[in-house]
Amino acid sequence: MDGLRAVNVYVLESDEGLTLIDAGWAIEEARALLESSLASIDRKIEDVTRFLVTHVHRDHYTQAVTVRREFGSHVSLGLGDKPTLDLILEEELDADPHIEMLTEAGAAKIAAAWENFTRDSTPDKTMWEYPDAWLEQDHAITVGKRTLDAVSTPGHTQGHFVFADRAAGLLFAGDHVLPTITPSIGFEPVLASQPLGDFLTSLAKVRQMPDLELLPAHGPVGMSSHQRVDELVSFHDVRLDLCRAAVAGGATAYDVARQLPWTRHDHRLDDLDLFNAALATLETRAHLELLVAQDELTRTPSDDGIVYSLR
Repeated sequence: MDGLRAVNVYVLESDEGLTLIDAGWAIEEARALLESSLASIDRKIEDVTRFLVTHVHRDHYTQAVTVRREFGSHVSLGLGDKPTLDLILEEELDADPHIEMLTEAGAAKIAAAWENFTRDSTPDKTMWEYPDAWLEQDHAITVGKRTLDAVSTPGHTQGHFVFADRAAGLLFAGDHVLPTITPSIGFEPVLASQPLGDFLTSLAKVRQMPDLELLPAHGPVGMSSHQRVDELVSFHDVRLDLCRAAVAGGATAYDVARQLPWTRHDHRLDDLDLFNAALATLETRAHLELLVAQDELTRTPSDDGIVYSLR
């Protein structure tokens, strides 16, 4: 749905077995590719003793669950993603939470289409379980002779973590820092109050670390982490300026999103498919909510959704 064709899974070898950073999606194609890739280094999937998962999204987490079920691997995940798992595993939902978010954003048409889209697509709970351990705050993790800094980087999700091998000059960045696209912000079933603010704060934290070789969860490896963080910050600075200008005398997040260009090809919101139009609307909402928090905009409930205005 999101246009991504692959997730990068990184393998760390030690005498205790293999540690994988991220796992992939629990689908047949991903499992076959993981097994063949491990075979190329003379390893088997049963050699995987631990997963360090950057965040709870299905293309990163669910294959760790299914492999653990077969071979007993240990799975770690950020504690901030627990509310999402609680929602999937423990609650009977009357409706997808994104429907209400889209309605509040003034996107009633997208909300109605999203409701139709998700009505018969409840999560497959066989792919989902709680991890063995929750990652909390910043701390060190030993993997054989390596020491990884597990760094909390909420934003893309509330429980996102990156893992830095400072001695080797490597940053396993998950979806926090991607080399060719910007990670989605504000698209979680249990939403943080300031997802964009959290993301920018997390970028600043990574920028204060040494400049490391970027090993992202999607896209090519090898970019400077500092360079890419600077580019992402600059991108969001521009988006905040565009949002501020588009609000004018008052507008919903959907109104603003329809005025902004999307993707590297500068598409209009109306030209995007349903999934990406929903992402774009809620990401715009995150930008506007940050401007409210910075006391630059006001927000007023209306029958058409939340209306934002310049102070």
